[in-house]
Amino acid sequence: MIAIIDYGAGNIFSVKNALDYLGLESRLTADPADLETADGLILPGVGAFPWAVKKLNESGLVDTIKAQAKVKPFMGICLGMQLLFDKSFEFEECEGLGLVRGYVDKIPDAGLVIPHMGWNKLEYVNDCPLFEGLGEEEYVYFVHSYKAFCENSELCAYVEYGGKVPAVVSDGKYVFGCQFHPEKSGKTGLKILENFAAMIKRDRV
Repeated sequence: MIAIIDYGAGNIFSVKNALDYLGLESRLTADPADLETADGLILPGVGAFPWAVKKLNESGLVDTIKAQAKVKPFMGICLGMQLLFDKSFEFEECEGLGLVRGYVDKIPDAGLVIPHMGWNKLEYVNDCPLFEGLGEEEYVYFVHSYKAFCENSELCAYVEYGGKVPAVVSDGKYVFGCQFHPEKSGKTGLKILENFAAMIKRDRV
């Protein structure tokens, strides 16, 4: 079972609908016991970083999330990916979950429209199990104004939008983040979610 963490700041229903479409067992939950018994976890997120951190802290789930991210597949989506990092400078300096090294800040002004909204082509950097079965011309859907800044060791793929925008990151173990919305990225996004579920299955063997 995949636990979709419901902490009051996530686009949870679109993620649930995508997993249902794929026939993957999932549950919307804010119960720490569910996170502990789940086979994998997804942390969605919409809105501003400080507000989402406040909601996470109020949920009482932070310690459980950090513990479970060390032992089972974990995916952050959109703002949920940004929350994985050490800190963010959105409106104010704010501490994140510290599951992936790096920080989040505004997309630099390169004369392009902000927020970054629309389809962009994935450029692969490092091997990642989320990419199994994907081709060289894969496009995914973004909606965001802030981006991650991290080392290449944490970067799995990026897109070009006035410079490199990290699209997929990982701690190299169990934690993965997608800046785009896989649940809104057509067949490519569904394949990425399927690959995440396949990781969970392999981890259980």
